[in-house]
Amino acid sequence: MAKRADFHCCATCIHFKVEKGHSHITYRCARLGYETKPAYQFNCWEPKENVRQLMTKRGIR
Repeated sequence: MAKRADFHCCATCIHFKVEKGHSHITYRCARLGYETKPAYQFNCWEPKENVRQLMTKRGIR
């Protein structure tokens, strides 16, 4: 059975932003202003709508 921790990561959060530069890609939390990585986890996590729907479908939350 899936659990919340299976979905909880920066890449699934509404605040996760990808910034493409000329030679690199930077991942940033728009809420906190920090550079992050897709697999990182913070307590302020707010899942994107498609992730919420998937979690609801699987009986999580």
